[in-house]
Parts: sequence; C-alpha cells; structure tokens
Amino acid sequence: MIVLGIETSCDETGVAVVRSGKEVLSNEVFTQIEIHKAYGGVVPEVASRHHIEKITYVMDAAIKKANLTFEDIDLIAVTGNPGLVGSLMVGINAAKAVALAYNKPIVFVNHIHGHIYANYIEDDFLFPLLALVVSGGHTELILMRDHFQFEILGETLDDAVGEAYDKVARVVGAGYPGGPIIDKMAKQGEASYALPKIMLDKDSLNFSFSGLKSAVINLVNKHKMKNEEINPNDLAASFQEAAISVLVEKTIKAATEHEVKQVVVAGGVAANSHLREEMAQAISALPGVKLSIPKMKYCTDNAAMIAVAGYFQYLHEHKH
Repeated sequence: MIVLGIETSCDETGVAVVRSGKEVLSNEVFTQIEIHKAYGGVVPEVASRHHIEKITYVMDAAIKKANLTFEDIDLIAVTGNPGLVGSLMVGINAAKAVALAYNKPIVFVNHIHGHIYANYIEDDFLFPLLALVVSGGHTELILMRDHFQFEILGETLDDAVGEAYDKVARVVGAGYPGGPIIDKMAKQGEASYALPKIMLDKDSLNFSFSGLKSAVINLVNKHKMKNEEINPNDLAASFQEAAISVLVEKTIKAATEHEVKQVVVAGGVAANSHLREEMAQAISALPGVKLSIPKMKYCTDNAAMIAVAGYFQYLHEHKH
C-alpha cells in the first residue's frame, strides 16, 4: 500500500510517500523556522499563509522524488489534530482535493500518533510498548499493547517540556527555537545551580514543568537584583539536568511497572542529545527492553511519520 502523507500542524509543510508503513520513498519538508525567529515564536497567521504558498510545490516534489503519479497512491493520510487550526486546514484541504480528484481514501491522523510511529520506520514494534512523547505542546507516557491501542499513563499537568525549553531560552536571551539552543549551551556548562526536580507524588506518572520554569525565572531575577552575573551555559545545564532526569526516571518507572518490551521516544525533544544519552544508559540497565529513538529528521515534524501512522490507522479501522 502506497500512502501519501501530509503534515501542516505547525510551521513545517511536509509531504511524504511511504510504502507499506516502512519504506520512505520521499519525505519533503519546507521549514519556516527562519521566518518565525524574528517573532521569537510561531505566529499562527504567518504560518498558515506560508503553508498555502508552499503546499503544492512540496507535494509535487514528494511525488516526483518517489517517481510516482497521484494515480499510484492508495491512501492519503493527513494530520487532523492537534495543531494550529489555520495551518491544519491547509493540509486537510490539500488532502481532500487530491482524494476527490483521484478518488482515493483518506484518513485523518493524530499528530502525536505520527510522532510515535516515526520510530517504526527503522524499528519494528515489540508489544507491550511504552512511548515517551516529548514536544513543544505535549509530554506524555503512552502504553501500547498493540498497533493503534493507546493508553495514557501520565501527562503534563501544566507546561510541556518543549515549552519550558523555549521559555528558559527566552529568559537567558538565547533565541528561538529554545530546545536545540539550550542543549548546545548545556554542553558548555556545568549543572551548578540548584533547581527543583519535580517528581510530584511517588506513584504519579504525570509531569509538571511550570515550577522548574518559575525557579529559573526567579533565579535570574534574584541575580539581577543583586547585580550578580549569571552564567547562561551553567544555567542551561542545570535546567536541562533537572528536566531530563524527571523524564527518564518516570519512563523507567512506567516501563518496569508495565513490563514493556520496548521504549520509544517521540516528538521534537527526542532530538535532545542529553535525553538520548541518559535514556540509553537507563534502558541498558533493564534486561530485555529495547530502546528506539528516531533519526533527527524524523524527530521534528515531518510527513513520513504521518504516512506510517495513517497506514496502521487504516488497517486498524478496516480489519473487521
């Protein structure tokens, strides 16, 4: 089955062609990061306008690169939610236009399911499986006992971890997007500032990052009031250490409790080098548990992951 995937949930215009949920024939992405840098974050109206300008070019490029025509497509998978409404509508309308013109079935994919299935491109899934979803809008632990069975074990009660990264980057004047910048700064610093590691109560698999974010802001303000210099690299390292250790500890707790065979890390923050290192080390201590983290190009928003998730969603919906 050849699936055309379309992703326009935020500030990336992505179109991909994937065969049978595994073989990526093309994965074209137009990113708007440079455009939104000037604003210090994604401006919804600006994002949707650029999607409108680029969607047909990106789609043509994906079809050409796959060396196929629209007639060869068996299924269209498009991100339906969550995301910026204006941006999502561009992808949805493009998908509907192709589906109508070529009489093809269409599935609307949850963006989070896409991030989880980005891992399937390189690694088959072993069930039961635990997914740690970490991005700008989401921080969740999801248990899967089979394809397209999702049980949320824990989620953030306030800020997502990616959001916290962006806000800390803003506080230290480091720019946008915050995740890669803080990760880079942390490598050059020492975790020398005392910041809280917020675990909530001992049985909880939920997350909370607003307290950590507030602690960073308070620390910076206190130093300013005393006219004391703050070392931005040390602060980045201290923040990253506090945030990542909580993610890793809760993942290990959930993986142990549910006796999973595989842990997958999904979402933009999966690109974080410290998370990748710490998670690999922690999982290596769990016998018989496999760790999967996508390649960098599949961590950030892309359409290949939507095509893979769409393939399994279609099979799931049509198996009866």
